[in-house]
Amino acid sequence: MISIKDKVFVPYITAHSIQQRVAEIGAEISKDFKEDCPILIGVLNGSFIFLSDLAKSISIPIEISFIKISSYSGTNSTGSIRNILGLDVNLNNRSVVIVEDIIDTGLSMKHLVEMIEKETPKRIAIASLLLKPDALVELLKVNYIGFEIPNKFVVGYGMDYDGFGRNLPELYQLK
Repeated sequence: MISIKDKVFVPYITAHSIQQRVAEIGAEISKDFKEDCPILIGVLNGSFIFLSDLAKSISIPIEISFIKISSYSGTNSTGSIRNILGLDVNLNNRSVVIVEDIIDTGLSMKHLVEMIEKETPKRIAIASLLLKPDALVELLKVNYIGFEIPNKFVVGYGMDYDGFGRNLPELYQLK
């Protein structure tokens, strides 16, 4: 168990399990995009560790960029999405892999996909370390899923509770 601010979290997914699954996703992306040079767009802040490890496990040429949006306050999704840092690359006729730490309601991802579609990419794929199927309110095709988890709050491996816990190498679930 660990305490972060006023909450207690229990171990959930080990660092070893995460690294193993990330390597598998990297191999899948390498195979699926072997005739291409995709651009991975990491959704800040949560995806930065996942994106870093994923990029190292991809064996084909890739580009990396970032975008920052916000929809969380504390442990809850606000349902409102704010663009904080926009795209600074041309996506016209490019293959894009959106890299996200967690998809719960799907509202943020739907917003991102619609925003990226306006840039006329050749192809869009979604890679998310975590997916909460029970929390989805938007139907999405998530091409690469690390783990499906219940609708409980998690912290670690890039994900935070009010800015804390991102540096934990494993995932913890709210007790």
